[in-house]
Amino acid sequence: MGERSKAVVLLSGGLDSATVLAEARAEGYEVYALTILYGQRHLVEIESARRVAQAFGAVRHVEQTIDLRAFGGSALTSAIDVPKDRDEATMASEIPITYVPARNTVFLSIALAWAETLGAFDLFVGVNCVDYSGYPDCRPEFLTAFETLANLATKAGVEGTGRFRVHAPLLHLDKVKIIERGLALGVDYGLTHSCYDPTEAGLSCGRCDSCRLRLAAFAQLGLVDPARYEIH
Repeated sequence: MGERSKAVVLLSGGLDSATVLAEARAEGYEVYALTILYGQRHLVEIESARRVAQAFGAVRHVEQTIDLRAFGGSALTSAIDVPKDRDEATMASEIPITYVPARNTVFLSIALAWAETLGAFDLFVGVNCVDYSGYPDCRPEFLTAFETLANLATKAGVEGTGRFRVHAPLLHLDKVKIIERGLALGVDYGLTHSCYDPTEAGLSCGRCDSCRLRLAAFAQLGLVDPARYEIH
């Protein structure tokens, strides 16, 4: 690549985003990590994001606050019970209450704003549409539309300085393949946190949709998930 290109990576502190950050590094990008404090009920994932950013040598890690609790409408931002003990068929049957309205649109917009100031044209995001299709802003059509928007809505795009690209390297991988890829890239999944409803001590519940998908994938690989779980 010669002088390394810059990339902004959305980093939540979860399994997927940690893998994507490692992927961006492996592709030779100079990584700028962006974590959004959007009013999520549990801040343990922010601590995980800090650990991951440090472990993979992000040039800079910005924590940006935009409080979506003012709107509510999700079990991740309001006092709504997180669904537990659901099978994958049930997960796939509807858009779940853990969907945060327009979250990925908001996050990518902030990433785009930072990228333009950095002279970066590559945005990395850890969405995937394989495990279950409940989230409308994890679909390929959404990412393609946002990429078009990015090139229409920015000075850099209009003047032709460069072309913005949205990278979603996990988009068509299931959780097993994501973990395999991350391990090959040296990701320590013990640094990450995926649970929607952790305990006050930051232990994962083991029963929400995110925990169940994660645990099932590690089990399928014959591995023990290094995240810390509440014992039932």
